[in-house]
Amino acid sequence: MALSDTIKRLGAGAIEASNPVAVMFGKVTKTNPLEVNVDQRFTLDEDFLIVPEQLTRYEVDLKHKHTTSSEDTGEALTEKVVIREGLKAGDTVLLLRVQGGQKYVVLDKVVGG
Repeated sequence: MALSDTIKRLGAGAIEASNPVAVMFGKVTKTNPLEVNVDQRFTLDEDFLIVPEQLTRYEVDLKHKHTTSSEDTGEALTEKVVIREGLKAGDTVLLLRVQGGQKYVVLDKVVGG
């Protein structure tokens, strides 16, 4: 076997052994604490997940009161306004396994299909 073939084979083996990045699908099974079941094979808890801000719940308190010289209109928008729902149980997510396989980045929710 030629030296170049041996080097190629060793390089390919090193890449396989290091668990290179992989894209997977998962389903959110629980939100507090977050759990995602991957390809119906194993479940990841929040210790193994990196969730970007855009996939977290975001709500704003816009409660306010208008007062004029003649009257008080009372409070408006008494409930918080939800800007982003965040992840919910049943959502399908696209996951990116970080090299080494210890952490998974939740890239986005999958819609349709």
